[in-house]
Amino acid sequence: MTPALPDGNAAPVTSPAAPPMDLPLAPSMAPSMDPLADLRGYHLPDPVSWWPPAPGWWLLAILGLVLITVTVFWLVRRYRRGAAARAARAELGALCDEFASRGDPTAFARGLSRLLRRFALVSFPLGRVAGLIGDDWLAFLDTHGGDGRFRDGPGRLLIEAPYRPAADLPVDALADLARDWIARNGGTSG
Repeated sequence: MTPALPDGNAAPVTSPAAPPMDLPLAPSMAPSMDPLADLRGYHLPDPVSWWPPAPGWWLLAILGLVLITVTVFWLVRRYRRGAAARAARAELGALCDEFASRGDPTAFARGLSRLLRRFALVSFPLGRVAGLIGDDWLAFLDTHGGDGRFRDGPGRLLIEAPYRPAADLPVDALADLARDWIARNGGTSG
């Protein structure tokens, strides 16, 4: 029921939360004339997360892994290819040491011939090397790094040594020739 006024009319109903219309508003509640005044200031977006990486980084990582894998396989293959040359150089050193202690140039020439043949069998296809003898063997050695020093130089002694006097054999020239041939065909020089 609405309260009655002394004149008998009903009193107007007002909400207790609503301010009276005749009171002035606080400055913060007054409508402003600038529509942009209530906007927030400049703000930056959230920083970009480093995880998960963009697709380009994934491709770069895969490419890097492939490159590392190929490099490792290449280095292992190179090391293995050079193993025969390292063993041949070690055996050549042992032949030179044996010659220095025993002084038998014919045995040195035979050992050197066997060493070069075994090294050639490891370094070249079996069908190209296995059946070569005499001048064909020397031609093969010249073709693959001998530069004519096997057929026409000291390398000829590899097939003539058993039929020559031992004093005529230039052991140092043969050792240098064999060392050079192994280095040229060994894959690595170390």
